[in-house]
Amino acid sequence: MRAVFEPGARLVGIRTRASGEQYIQTLTVNDFVSFVGRDTRAPWTERAWNPEVRINGTLATVWAEYDFHFGQTFSHCGIDAVQLLKLPIGWKIVSIADTYTKEGCTSHPRPTT
Repeated sequence: MRAVFEPGARLVGIRTRASGEQYIQTLTVNDFVSFVGRDTRAPWTERAWNPEVRINGTLATVWAEYDFHFGQTFSHCGIDAVQLLKLPIGWKIVSIADTYTKEGCTSHPRPTT
């Protein structure tokens, strides 16, 4: 997983605490890879659709709706906004920002495992 990211990449999103307070969650690539590796929930499935892709030289942006499941259980949905740079070794993700909601999600068939 680490190979698709530029080492200094960040993953950012607004999350809501149990108290209702919103905060900005920022993860490094190492934080994210470690978190995924330690997670003991059912297998992760993130599906994206309706991507909007823009490319200009060495910069690309992908904006897409997504939903997320743990196994067959719905977790959340939102928008992924991914920034990539074309390096001498190929395209690498330099940042991902996302939205996160459990309501108003577009209905798509559940993932099959």
